[in-house]
Amino acid sequence: MNRRYLYPILTILVVAILYFAEKYVNKQTEAYPDTSKVLVESSQEFSENLLPTSTTGAIVTHGFFTLSYSEVHEQAEWVAYELSQSHLSNNEFERPYFVEDREVKTGSADYRNYKNSGFDRGHLCPAGDRRFSYEAYHETFLTSNISPQDREFNSGVWNFLEQKVRYWAKKYDGVYVVTGGVLKEALPTIGDENVSVPEEFYKIILDASDGNFKVLAFLIPNKATNESFYEFVVPVDDIEAKTGIDFFSSLPDSIEEKLEASTDLKGWGKR
Repeated sequence: MNRRYLYPILTILVVAILYFAEKYVNKQTEAYPDTSKVLVESSQEFSENLLPTSTTGAIVTHGFFTLSYSEVHEQAEWVAYELSQSHLSNNEFERPYFVEDREVKTGSADYRNYKNSGFDRGHLCPAGDRRFSYEAYHETFLTSNISPQDREFNSGVWNFLEQKVRYWAKKYDGVYVVTGGVLKEALPTIGDENVSVPEEFYKIILDASDGNFKVLAFLIPNKATNESFYEFVVPVDDIEAKTGIDFFSSLPDSIEEKLEASTDLKGWGKR
């Protein structure tokens, strides 16, 4: 090709690439959930003294949930939030794109790591728990709030447990929830950023209504099962032993020890 034509063509290509790159960045900026205007009235009322400890020191407080990010595993080691009765809603919103969490200083994993991996982008704070406002719903699509989940696990036993948590939130006028994957060394990974695939996921539900504490904890393998989530009830102590996280360290020892050893289903309406 004659150089007289080559350079103008290259110039046009470069300008076109820069133009579409800018348009893409602008689109991502527009897609990022903006909760700055609703923080004062935010549903994020998870008391500071109920937050778990962080093994990474990378705690991020968003408008509607708090998390501790593990850069090594490219996901949160826990996500904690309050689910009150007033949060329960059947609002339908347009499903947004997953977007990286700018509040994670090391950068949260790109959603493309999950593409063709065979695993779902599993929400830790479920989108279904945040349908009371678009900002809250949108925030659950930050990639810091997702973890690789087996598809049948995600749509099966895990989904049924999430629905039950909403039932308890209505029954007890609010519960506190802490959830995450069990992160450890030598887990399989997906994507260019080596996102760890947890072998188990946990969910801890705390009811503090009327000043009386009760807790129920679940530890469920990340695979298909026909068993009820009730078959996976464990003491919080078991989850602490596997994760190195202390979940209720700020509570008085007498309360903490009793809560973390409990597997009492009767207090949750299970006979």
